[in-house]
Amino acid sequence: MYPFNPEEIFTIENENQFNEFALKIFNYQVENNPVYKDYLFHLGISNSSIETYQNIPFLPINFFKTHKVISGNKSEDKIFYSSGTTGTIRSKHYLKDIKLYESSFINTFSRFYGDIKNYCVLALLPTYLENESSSLVYMVDKLIQESAHPKSGFYLDNVEALALQLKALDADGQKTILFGVSYALMDLAENFPMQLSHTIIMETGGMKGTRKEITKKELHRFLAEKLGVQKIHSEYSMTELLSQAYSKGDGQFFTPPWMKILIRDTYDPFSLFPQGRSGGINIIDLANMYSCSFIETQDLGKINKDGSFEVLGRFDYSDVRGCNLLVAE
Repeated sequence: MYPFNPEEIFTIENENQFNEFALKIFNYQVENNPVYKDYLFHLGISNSSIETYQNIPFLPINFFKTHKVISGNKSEDKIFYSSGTTGTIRSKHYLKDIKLYESSFINTFSRFYGDIKNYCVLALLPTYLENESSSLVYMVDKLIQESAHPKSGFYLDNVEALALQLKALDADGQKTILFGVSYALMDLAENFPMQLSHTIIMETGGMKGTRKEITKKELHRFLAEKLGVQKIHSEYSMTELLSQAYSKGDGQFFTPPWMKILIRDTYDPFSLFPQGRSGGINIIDLANMYSCSFIETQDLGKINKDGSFEVLGRFDYSDVRGCNLLVAE
């Protein structure tokens, strides 16, 4: 049993509350997550020595490929798999409470974009639809359902039909959000340029080896010009997480109050960098309480003075992930 109602994390509004919940979740996971507990044991770290969230050790994300990273005895509702590529080992995320994931992404969306029912939600995620256990597909499918708009839905490879739908919705003044994988959005923009005034283009990453790699800035500049929007929005998350960060332009991401980004020294993973320094991205995702909330990713980034963060690339390009493949300038 958790020491509090998991839904309480969505009431966090300040640093003190975040620290309080983070320490509670950390202590619970040390005692109830065998993989995390064993990892800290080998590091020689005791949970009694941790007094603030800045001192909490982070579990390397590769453990999700080699171990069953779960907390507590409750059986899982669902297993999410990373998309990966041929020949790579896919990460597995065991969800013990699918409703907690839904609460996380619906609460996050509403904080950044308002009521989902005000939108028509479209999705151009062809490669992800082939992965029935994609956390991204699950999220977008639920947002489509929650929108309750009759035109909301997925588009697999029918880019022409999507282009016609976008133009019709925009002409009607309907607020629309299009979630799309990078290379598919490029196909749409190249073949069906248009001028959109009421549509948000939400790029979710992932060239998947289908196109020549370009920078995020180049991609966003191209999409904005061809689709007639001022900014390209982005969503940042991964299979191993239950929360998302959003960018409303220029690759500057913000997190909801129950999620926090810290930047570590690339040569000393137990040292954190201040704002403005580039390093490895560590993520605290308090919604991930039945797994591990403290994850050391293989992404590189930095935190800006306004609290936003940027993703600058990856440590190892030999293991290509399904999202965030593009590098920044």
